[in-house]
Amino acid sequence: MPSPSSPSPPASSSQHGLRAIWRQRGASAWLLWPVSQLYGALQSWNAQRMRRQQQSAGVPVIVVGNVIAGGAGKTPVTQAVVAYLKAHDWQPGIISRGYGRKVQEELDCREALPDSLASEVGDEPALLARSTGVPVFVASKRIEAARALRQKYPQVNVIVSDDGLQHLALARDVELCVFNDEGVGNGFLLPAGPLREPWPRPVTAALYAGQPPQPQGSSPVFALQRSLADMALNGHGQSIQLSELAGQQAEAVAAVARPESFFSMLADKGLAPAATQALPDHYDFESFSRKLDKRFPLICTEKDAVKLWRNHPDAWAVPLQLQLPQAFWDLLDAELAAASAHIHHQGDAA
Repeated sequence: MPSPSSPSPPASSSQHGLRAIWRQRGASAWLLWPVSQLYGALQSWNAQRMRRQQQSAGVPVIVVGNVIAGGAGKTPVTQAVVAYLKAHDWQPGIISRGYGRKVQEELDCREALPDSLASEVGDEPALLARSTGVPVFVASKRIEAARALRQKYPQVNVIVSDDGLQHLALARDVELCVFNDEGVGNGFLLPAGPLREPWPRPVTAALYAGQPPQPQGSSPVFALQRSLADMALNGHGQSIQLSELAGQQAEAVAAVARPESFFSMLADKGLAPAATQALPDHYDFESFSRKLDKRFPLICTEKDAVKLWRNHPDAWAVPLQLQLPQAFWDLLDAELAAASAHIHHQGDAA
């Protein structure tokens, strides 16, 4: 076992290597550029195919997604949007692919419940089911998840899709594209750059962590501010002020796309863990072992807690909070009102 002061193993050396390439249009990026053109052609063909098969969920659909590979912070935006909808007299539900679950995804559509295992529904849906209090369904074909959700919960009148910006087989009324503070990187498509599809393209709104860049395309751009909550929770249902962990010989672990961001936000809260572990995104924690003795606090992300708590219920999970300007919420209200009116008009015409 490494000593507490030894550095954590990288979440993925290949992932970090690609991220370095994706920051600029250097020699390695240009070497991969021909492959990215092939990827772009395949992506365009697949997008056209899905548009021809596009189906409606019968209620307004908000897609929270991204156009870059790796984590951009979609799930916290989904949580914030759902909280806003609940506070403004909507009855939201959530759908997701349920990435990372250990089932045959192509044949599986199921509800994610607050006590569902991440291995069965995916870690993000498990987190969303626990944290939002709204129905959550997962399926590789999101229209199947939407229909199953509405069949069981007919009162749901708006659906939020956690991820799925490129899943164009599902008709959508609002598209929110989320970016981390690295933006579009070098602007190349995969694998020469981080883009899953060409950008800019029209979306309802682009949300950027920190200071947004100059407008790219015609879509409205908004800044989102992220910070950790002042309180942490453990698997026993207990809570603690994060400030109480400051100065303690704690250990921090993160199995997210950008674990260094979590450690940095802990530092912003005045915490300096004696040991950190950066693990691969969607890590299952089955073989996880601590660097420090169990008597010292273990701090984790809210997403990781849904798996970590099974064997380490004493771990303190720190929720991620975000703030968006009122202008964004005004835009969302207007888009949903227009979508509802359109759907009702179609129903009357039928």
